[in-house]
Amino acid sequence: MEKRIEELENQIKDLLNDKKYHQIRELLVDLNEADIAEIIETIDNKEDVVRIFRLLPKDSAADVFSYIPVEYEQMIIESLTNREIGQIMNDLYSDDAVDMLEEMPANVVKKVLAATDKETRRDINSLLKYPEDSAGSIMTVEYVDLRAYMSVSDAIDRIRQTGVDKETINTCYVTDAQKHLLGIVTLREIILAKTDENIKDLMTENVITFHTLDDQEEVAKQFQKYDFGAMPVVDNENRLVGIITVDDVMDILEEEATEDIEMMAAITPTDQPYMKTSVFDTYKKRIPWLLLLMISASITGKIIQGFETALSTYVILTAFIPMLMDTGGNCGSQASVSVIRALSLDEVEFKELPLVVWKEMKVSILVGATLAIANFAKIMLIDQTSMLVAFVVCMTLFVTVVVAKFVGCTLPILADKIGFDPAVMASPFITTIVDALSLLVYFNVAGAFLGI
Repeated sequence: MEKRIEELENQIKDLLNDKKYHQIRELLVDLNEADIAEIIETIDNKEDVVRIFRLLPKDSAADVFSYIPVEYEQMIIESLTNREIGQIMNDLYSDDAVDMLEEMPANVVKKVLAATDKETRRDINSLLKYPEDSAGSIMTVEYVDLRAYMSVSDAIDRIRQTGVDKETINTCYVTDAQKHLLGIVTLREIILAKTDENIKDLMTENVITFHTLDDQEEVAKQFQKYDFGAMPVVDNENRLVGIITVDDVMDILEEEATEDIEMMAAITPTDQPYMKTSVFDTYKKRIPWLLLLMISASITGKIIQGFETALSTYVILTAFIPMLMDTGGNCGSQASVSVIRALSLDEVEFKELPLVVWKEMKVSILVGATLAIANFAKIMLIDQTSMLVAFVVCMTLFVTVVVAKFVGCTLPILADKIGFDPAVMASPFITTIVDALSLLVYFNVAGAFLGI
């Protein structure tokens, strides 16, 4: 498929150069909207981007628009007439429109809203008032609502009348005159029922809902749990205000995963693609953490300075410092990543901290013993150091592994408990802490057994 898209990209570029627009339109008509958006992203010339967009059939233009990056959306809007902008905005689903407007400069937003009809503008403004990353900010107001007193025949007629502009018709929502959510009924249940049956006899009253202020990450977790294609969003009075569909949840999962990966690498999260982020913006996202970690790592240097005498007496001890620090950091990172994943999937809670620690301690004993034995053999056979020094190094290694596992499993859980993102307690942060602790263990063990 990717190869076919690449061939189409080259073909369309050639047709653009030859100004064969009719042939371009014929190629685009049969393509999926997401594929068209992918092709548009490869076009560098602004005029050609707008030209291709204008070649699209009216019934697919809005769908293509929702798939393209925000900079291309802005490029197109700035080149279209108010009538054309209004057509696109009126055809866009409200959640897609809001996502687009949130990324646009104020002057572009003003132009778009001025070209939008009153009803669409009202829907957009109602979504813009909700906090960022809340359920209300990602929901759409395009859903099919039914009444409990309707017959199946009446319900089908209403779906036919209103469903064409809705995000989904697979699930319909039963409300009263004040928009209070009474239940849900699937299209499958409606189609298979007798035409004279009432919706109230088909609907499910025990409905799982979101509140408008629920965090989007919690929304994603609930979708994963219940495996629904869409879920309703209600206000404080249980009035239906919108729905969230699974395509929105996929975007949330990607966003949250990206954020966690960046946090685990000590980078301030950004919502911009890597190649679209400027050098200076990338610098700003990375430098604060690097400065913090550099300053905190100076503690390691102070510890080494405090044991200069020991190192001067047993210079060979210096050779094992990198190995001990790296092994400790690696062990701590393994534990922290495992726990962070478990926290993100709600597999562990704060009350289970003792169980998590107990498990990691058992793992650390096995890992530490294995690494210590392997390292002892290596020191004796390859390094050919005294048995006492080998014992000191391997004892330190064992204790370092245990300490690293303890730190790695406890800090993310404690961070989550006090309201911090547990992803912060990942590799760089854990490594810095474990490095300092491993040196303290090393020199104290050396002092105890070597008499220095």
